[in-house]
Amino acid sequence: KANSVPNDNIQRIIKRAEGGDKTEYEAITYEGYGPGGIAVMVETLTDNRNRTAANMRHYFDKFGGNLGQMGCVGFMFTQKGVIVVDLEDKDPDELMMDALDAGAEDFDAGEEAAQITTDPDNFTAVCEALEKKGYTFISADVAQVPSTTTTLTDPDQLTNMGKLLDALDEDDDVQNAWHTLENEEDLDR
Repeated sequence: KANSVPNDNIQRIIKRAEGGDKTEYEAITYEGYGPGGIAVMVETLTDNRNRTAANMRHYFDKFGGNLGQMGCVGFMFTQKGVIVVDLEDKDPDELMMDALDAGAEDFDAGEEAAQITTDPDNFTAVCEALEKKGYTFISADVAQVPSTTTTLTDPDQLTNMGKLLDALDEDDDVQNAWHTLENEEDLDR
């Protein structure tokens, strides 16, 4: 639940682990471009690749983007551990030192939270070290981090990008969706 996994997916995974569900699931990553050329990567877990592929193509087409070939945007993303820590009653400088000592690669502090990035191999070790020091995580997961981002200024493109991300978010097969949109806060959501 902390990673925003839908209840249906959790129940399906539990049933499968218990042996009650013989359905075979397949992890497939889809890549494409949203409105305004925003690169989008979508990680799915599906029992029907035809349904999922058709849904992905539909979402991208409907909201002004297009589904691409495997690898068309993958090079723009790097897999990183991303930990967001609540800074309430915590010193950002002390957190930065603790994070870097634990093996983190990068640190970026805001007003209320700090984002720490790690190599995926060090992710668990950094999380455990920070937990032992009493830090509270807002989120912690391994994500695809874009190497560059793009800002959309066209209101129609922003609206369609918001609708595309919402459609992906509501699809039961979609586990994660990453994108290169810089100004996500401007989306109508």
